[in-house]
Amino acid sequence: MAKDGQRPRKPRTPAADRHRPPSMADVAAMAGVSAQTVSRVVNGTARVDDATRDRVVRAVRMLGYRPNTAARALATGKFRMIGVISFDLKAHGNARTLESIVSAVQSTEYSVNVVVPQAQTQEAVLDAFRRLSGHAVDGVIVNEAQILPGSLMLPHGLPVVVVDGGDDHRYPGVHTDHAAGAELAVQHLLGLGHPTVWHLAGPQDSHPARRRAEAWQRVLRAAGAPVPPVVHGDWSADSGYRAGRELAGRPEVTAVFAANDQMALGLVRALHDAGRSVPEDVSVAGFDNIAEAAHFLPPLTTIDQDLSRVGAACVERLLSQIEGDPSADSSVVSVMPSLVERDSTAPPRG
Repeated sequence: MAKDGQRPRKPRTPAADRHRPPSMADVAAMAGVSAQTVSRVVNGTARVDDATRDRVVRAVRMLGYRPNTAARALATGKFRMIGVISFDLKAHGNARTLESIVSAVQSTEYSVNVVVPQAQTQEAVLDAFRRLSGHAVDGVIVNEAQILPGSLMLPHGLPVVVVDGGDDHRYPGVHTDHAAGAELAVQHLLGLGHPTVWHLAGPQDSHPARRRAEAWQRVLRAAGAPVPPVVHGDWSADSGYRAGRELAGRPEVTAVFAANDQMALGLVRALHDAGRSVPEDVSVAGFDNIAEAAHFLPPLTTIDQDLSRVGAACVERLLSQIEGDPSADSSVVSVMPSLVERDSTAPPRG
C-alpha cells in the first residue's frame, strides 16, 4: 500500500499516455528483450533467432510502433525508399507498369515515392530527380523516358533503372520486346491472307511506338508486301477514330495493326460508322491487351504485354544496385509479349 492509504500507481504505458507515441524501449519491455535486439529486428542488421524475432514483431504490431526513419537511415545508410518518375499516366502501358512496380515494391521493405513531370523535357526530368533526392530515395525508376538521351547527366552515384527508354542511354533497363509483339501481330494478319497491313502508329516521340512501327515495316518488306503510309495517333481512342475515318475511305484497306488498344477501339467505331464491318471488311489487331479488349465488339485480337514481369524486373534490378550486388550490370532486359487471337481478325473476303 502506498503512503496515505493510496493505491500504488501502475507504470505508465504507451496506451495510457496519449501524448507520446510508443518507443523502442516500450517494444523491448513488452517483448522482454533489449532495445538493441529490437533495433536489430526492425533494421534487419543482424541475425536474431526466430522465437525472439516473433516476440518483437508481435510487440511492434500490438503497440503500433513506427521506427524512426531518419535514425534507421543513419544506422544502415539506406532510406528504404524508391523513387519513380513516370510520364503520362493516361497511357495504359505507363499506368500498368507503375502499378506493377508499386506491387513489386510492397513485397519488400521499401516504400515508393512517385513524381509525374508535367512536361517531357530534360529540365523536367532533372527537376523530378531533385524533388526525389530531397525526399531521400535510395534509387530511381524512370518509366518510359522518351526524352532521356545519353547526354543527360543524372545525379552521380544514384542507382537508376529505365523502363522503355531509348537505345542511347547508359542505364540498366527493362522493356517489353515491342518489335517482337508487332511482328506477331503483322505476321498473324498476313497469315490470314491479307495482301498487306496498314499501321495506326503511336506518337513519333515514343520509343515503344517507334519500335512497333519499325517492326511492322520490316515484316512487310520481308514478306514482299506493299508498305502503306503510316497513320499516326496519340494513343487515345479519339485519335484512333480520326485515323479510322481516313482509313475507312480507302477500299484497299483490309487489315490494320493499331499500336495500342485504345486507338484500335476508336478505329473500329470509325469503320462501323462508315459502314465497314470488322472483321468481314477490315481486320483490326491492337497492342496491350487491356482488360476491356475482350469486351470490344467484336472482341479484339491484340498483343499482351506482361507488365507484371516488367515491373518486377525493374524493382529487382534496382534493388540489386542499391544492395551492392556485384552481378548488377547496365544491360537491358526484354520481356516477350504474346498474341491473343479474338474475333476482330479474319481472312479477307473473296
